[in-house]
Amino acid sequence: MSSHIAYNKIIVVYAPLQRNYVNHNSLLSRLRTHEKVKPQPASKNGSARRDTVFSMARRLVRISSLATVAFGASGFFLYNTRVDLNDLSLVRFGRAAATTAVISYDYLTAFKEVEHGTEEYWALKSKVHRRSAERLRDLCCANRGTFIKVGQHLGALDYLLPEEYTSTLKVLHSRAPQSSMEEIQQVIREDLGKEVSELFASFEERPQGAASLAQVHRAVLHDGRTVAVKVQHPKVQRQSSRDIMVMEVLVRAVHWLFPDFSFVWLVEEAKKNMPLELDFLNEGRNAERVAAMLGHFPFLKIPKIHWDLSTKRILTMEFAEGGQVNDRDYMEKHSINVNKISENLGKLYSEMIFVHGFVHCDPHPGNVLVHKCPQTKQTEIVLLDHGLYQVLEPDFRLNYCRLWQSLINGDMSGVERYSRRLGAGDLFPLFACVLTARSWTSVNAGISSVPVTASEDVEIRTNASLYLPQISDLLNRVPRQMLLLLKTNDLLRGIETTLQTRASSSSFINVSRCCVRAVARHKRSKARSRRRRLQITLDESLSLCRLSVYELLLWVKSSTLGLWLTALLRLLQ
Repeated sequence: MSSHIAYNKIIVVYAPLQRNYVNHNSLLSRLRTHEKVKPQPASKNGSARRDTVFSMARRLVRISSLATVAFGASGFFLYNTRVDLNDLSLVRFGRAAATTAVISYDYLTAFKEVEHGTEEYWALKSKVHRRSAERLRDLCCANRGTFIKVGQHLGALDYLLPEEYTSTLKVLHSRAPQSSMEEIQQVIREDLGKEVSELFASFEERPQGAASLAQVHRAVLHDGRTVAVKVQHPKVQRQSSRDIMVMEVLVRAVHWLFPDFSFVWLVEEAKKNMPLELDFLNEGRNAERVAAMLGHFPFLKIPKIHWDLSTKRILTMEFAEGGQVNDRDYMEKHSINVNKISENLGKLYSEMIFVHGFVHCDPHPGNVLVHKCPQTKQTEIVLLDHGLYQVLEPDFRLNYCRLWQSLINGDMSGVERYSRRLGAGDLFPLFACVLTARSWTSVNAGISSVPVTASEDVEIRTNASLYLPQISDLLNRVPRQMLLLLKTNDLLRGIETTLQTRASSSSFINVSRCCVRAVARHKRSKARSRRRRLQITLDESLSLCRLSVYELLLWVKSSTLGLWLTALLRLLQ
């Protein structure tokens, strides 16, 4: 269908040129006839001028004819090679540049007649944010591929971007393009060297899910095992580097127009991470590494990789059933404990971040499934899409651990010290708020002791809009490793908010436990005597024991017995 559309566009463009080609030939014929059949006496100078005019006319006709033939040939080539005009770099760049220009012009001119700080100003600013976000969303949908991937990243930055942007761009998770079955078969044929029917007993044409870079099909092997086949969109590999270059040029241009807007860090991250995400063999290795690393968690399931049916563009893995982690209806239908899921998810990511420093950085709901095993009746968390991982440097990870310990305990001198070590500088109060998505008042009191309220959430979202220049400055200061961690934090917080388990005490206990273990391991590696190592181990055990007692008290307090005891004490008082 796309090739016929492209052909129709080419016909529209080249039809006038074809008519011109005929007219030019006719004109040349008339000139020659006039020159040969109807010669008229003239002066020597007049004859020379006439010869010059005829010569120029001949050249013009020849050049025009050659240009017409060239354009016609290029149109014929585009038609025969079935090129979609949307895949041309010039078209993609033009669309992105036009959208950037319109958004920039809107911000430059919208507030000229409005006094800064008034209610009218804030209402207008919200409208400008909204329509700019919609234009950006439409650009991502039109250019697809890398643009959708970056748009999804922006949509996940809750508490870092204005709500108008994040809520509008979140829909990109469900707007990913789909490749046709012919394109999927072509990729499989090129990479695996066989037809789909030779490799699989059955292969569902309709994808189970489509993402910005690939789509997943359910298939059955000839031995009866059900697998998920992840196939990369055929054009993404070729377009990604050029798309990122376009984004970089446009982001720098916007930064030149609006010095407060500085999102170059986002393009730099995309430039570094996109090649890794496009290598599905790297994704398979990451999956096996994290499965071995977190194998002690019985509730975690990582699908096994079929290496004989995997390449850089194809990843074949064990098929995993389940509902998305933010689907409360699915959990209620299958009698899955929402609080337990949230707690176990916190355990997984606390272990990855603080203990191992190897972090799955794309936990959006489509990549985290929950499933109750029919045989064991145990609830499993299925972790998918292992293309994007962050490896934390030891010093960075240790400072990050100590910062979280300070935030949980309300140790403000520690918050400032470790925030500065992580590059926040004088913006450490803003950094603490961004990291925890809590107000400065809650941070001062200790985030584990102050529950999250709806009014605090509104305050945080409002401040994200007010302090956008400072947030941009902060994100350009902190180490690159921090950026993906912030994205991961926001995605996990979004899941907790949907499950209504956000900032529960158990999540802070998991973080604290992992921080204690990580710091103790670091101290043991630096200790020079057996006595010192033994002392560190005893201190670690004591701290972990305190946390376990505190967790038990919280459980008793929330249990039926605890509720009865609380009611009895109130009655006695």
